[in-house]
Amino acid sequence: MVILTSVLTTGALTLTACGSRDDNSKSGDSGNVTVTIGVDAPLTGQNSATGLGIQYGAQIAVDDANKNKTVPGVTFKIKALDDKAIPATGQQNATQLVSDKTVLGVVGPLNSGVATQMQQVFATANLVEISPSNTNPELTMGKNWQTSPSRPFKTYFRTATTDALQGAYAADYAYNGAKKKKAFVVDDKQTYGAGLSKIFSEQFAKQGGKVIGTDHVNTGDRDFSTLVTKIKNSGADILYYGGQYDEAQVLTKQLKAAGANIPLFGGDGIFSDTYIKTAGKSAEGDLATSIGVPVDTLPAAKDFVATYKAKKYPGDYGTYGSYSYDATNAIIKAIGTVVKDGKIPDNARSQIVDAVQKNTFEGISGKIAFDQYGDTTNKQLTVYKVVSGAWKSVQSGVATPK
Repeated sequence: MVILTSVLTTGALTLTACGSRDDNSKSGDSGNVTVTIGVDAPLTGQNSATGLGIQYGAQIAVDDANKNKTVPGVTFKIKALDDKAIPATGQQNATQLVSDKTVLGVVGPLNSGVATQMQQVFATANLVEISPSNTNPELTMGKNWQTSPSRPFKTYFRTATTDALQGAYAADYAYNGAKKKKAFVVDDKQTYGAGLSKIFSEQFAKQGGKVIGTDHVNTGDRDFSTLVTKIKNSGADILYYGGQYDEAQVLTKQLKAAGANIPLFGGDGIFSDTYIKTAGKSAEGDLATSIGVPVDTLPAAKDFVATYKAKKYPGDYGTYGSYSYDATNAIIKAIGTVVKDGKIPDNARSQIVDAVQKNTFEGISGKIAFDQYGDTTNKQLTVYKVVSGAWKSVQSGVATPK
């Protein structure tokens, strides 16, 4: 999720596929080898609550694999890098992960705009990348995804469904579920936020609603007084916001303080406990869509949630933690089909990409499988509402293209 910037130039992509292991990997008479799974997410600063949920979701998966000896002869470890939600930093992290020969797969990033700067680096090195949270349709189906979809990178996958479904699902609920007829739409100019807002606006109008105003904010903004006045005077009965919780939690607070008692409705970028903690009572009645169903309600995720809480890991596991766990396991299972008795073939990375494509298993977030574009086949979405200071599920269902 974040603004679509220019694709990496060829000159920046001098790295090629790496070999099987480096001097730091453990191998020898025991037949054991250490394999690294990279994680890239914002671990500090903006979006860090959800980024940390991704890191530790992956960590629990690796710990489970080591405990259960899921891949005989292999000990897994996590290498987590902080992209700070900055695309250029994500590119640097991708280069660093590619150069580490023990890395055979990467989980992340959180933000779609960061992903645009990482995809080509991983593709050049035949290194598989699975995001638990990217939702921009262009990442898997190209710029012309609405008319002639074409997969840009065979190494890129995701366990999160796309904004093409999420935006339409939100619009349907806003009009038919919440009975809102006039929407003011705001985005943060980033890939995720702008794309989601555009789809919501189109679909809300198709439902019969009216978008009576639009505007934009910058990431990092904290004074929304002018925007709040514009929204209040517009007569809108709902504010749709495309972006992250960092700005949304401040915007909703200032909106309610100005007397505009309308709900702010956002995508999974605002679906975080941090949003409610910061906005306080102003968050009451606000709405968000998110991928899947509430993780606390999934029987298969019971042990994952208990472990996360017992370990007192930081971050919000409820947003993408289970999708990160499943993304990590998709890589681990693929490695298990390629690495035998601790022996890593020279072309392991490319073989693992192919194995991930063929993967199908029951994860803690649902069935894990990928279509011809690398998108998850799990299209479940949920609408949440802030009720008494907590996110409460108000509608779940399988989203279908509109």
